[in-house]
Amino acid sequence: MSHTYIPLDQYKRKWIFNHKDLPVSDDDKAAINPLTEKSAMQVWNSLISDKCATPDKFSKGDWPAKPKAWSKSDDWQLAWDAEDTQLPVGLAGFIQWPDDTQVYFCYEKYQVIETRWDVFVRNWKCFLFFDDGPLLVSKKDRQAVMFHQDGTFSMGSRG
Repeated sequence: MSHTYIPLDQYKRKWIFNHKDLPVSDDDKAAINPLTEKSAMQVWNSLISDKCATPDKFSKGDWPAKPKAWSKSDDWQLAWDAEDTQLPVGLAGFIQWPDDTQVYFCYEKYQVIETRWDVFVRNWKCFLFFDDGPLLVSKKDRQAVMFHQDGTFSMGSRG
């Protein structure tokens, strides 16, 4: 499945990667690839849900709605508020992907960003300016993370 992208400087949420308090290097910006709506829909339908368009609408047929999909949860808000940019400890311990692993940060059916794991790790705070249930997944690994507005995240395995 090949994807088409929106140039980052034309992405409607580009400000999250241009925030003065959370600078993103030019090299990392070059590896942050918002998908076009059609490509985002393909990723969402194949890795998240082919029934609903947003995380708040998951139903029992969707793997993220299954309680057994999520094995543990932890807090991301404390790490986000901290001065350093380290991933939350629970997340860093849960995911051990190689740096070059292609990941998708899925806000909703038509808002998906493709990047590499190392780029996400360095810039995770920027991705979480929108925290209404986005999911972090990789096509080749089953591990998944869902971030919640209450400052917690769930870790598990996608179905």
